[in-house]
Amino acid sequence: MPAAAAIKVMVVDDQTSMRAMIRRALQDLGFKDVRDKPGAQEALSAIKSDRVHLVISDFNMPEMDGLQFLEAVRNDPVIGKTVFIMLTGSADKEIVQKAAALGVNNYVVKPFAPAALKEKIERVFGELT
Repeated sequence: MPAAAAIKVMVVDDQTSMRAMIRRALQDLGFKDVRDKPGAQEALSAIKSDRVHLVISDFNMPEMDGLQFLEAVRNDPVIGKTVFIMLTGSADKEIVQKAAALGVNNYVVKPFAPAALKEKIERVFGELT
């Protein structure tokens, strides 16, 4: 059971305010290494060169959406097993099913409470001590 402080996180969202809110929630949970990018393409390059343990990504982004980003991560032999949590303002069943088929580890619907995010992370990593 890893301590939150030992988990490197990449937050990907095209909205600056949402990235800041997620970062704050993660820091309040004890995460120390939280990086963020406004787009999936930049995040993909960043995590290929400096790997993270957890990606928290928005679904609805320009250029490359969250599903395309998830697929790119899963198809990469180096970063393919990275834990991936999708954040979205939509609980659209089709999106949830596609994300599940692509191997998403968990799903959080916006707006979210920090406790809900913590619970989704703990379902994958175990209790954050």
